[in-house]
Amino acid sequence: MSTQLNVNGTVHTVDVSEDTPLLWILRDTLGMVGTKYGCGIGECGACTVLVDGVAEKSCRLGLKKVSASKITTIEGLAVGGKLTPVQQAWCKLDVAQCGYCQGGQILCATALLAEKPKPTDADIDGAMSGNFCRCHSYTRIRQAIHAAAQA
Repeated sequence: MSTQLNVNGTVHTVDVSEDTPLLWILRDTLGMVGTKYGCGIGECGACTVLVDGVAEKSCRLGLKKVSASKITTIEGLAVGGKLTPVQQAWCKLDVAQCGYCQGGQILCATALLAEKPKPTDADIDGAMSGNFCRCHSYTRIRQAIHAAAQA
């Protein structure tokens, strides 16, 4: 079944089953590998993307659920090569260690700041609780979110 999908501001025509997870459409069909496979059950957050501005786990979203939505992946976050305040804070504070989860972390932080421009530590902990970092960079993630909120 051929379906149009708006990813990072570009409309793509994809020919996959409507229950194909968005994660695999992004990676295997569109070649956008910044969205990572972690657990496949929506628990780790490595596959987080923005769907109409809301952080969502793409491994749990079938094409049918997102076909009318605007999807943003980590590849589409910076505009014209200019990093967002969240991305700039991540770089400045050297948040990433291995980096595997960081695309999902950055997108989740972006959604949080869009909803709460000046989040508290509790707001950050609550919003980021579904994104796991095996390197345990949580302190620097929180610092970067606060820094981006000040930008």
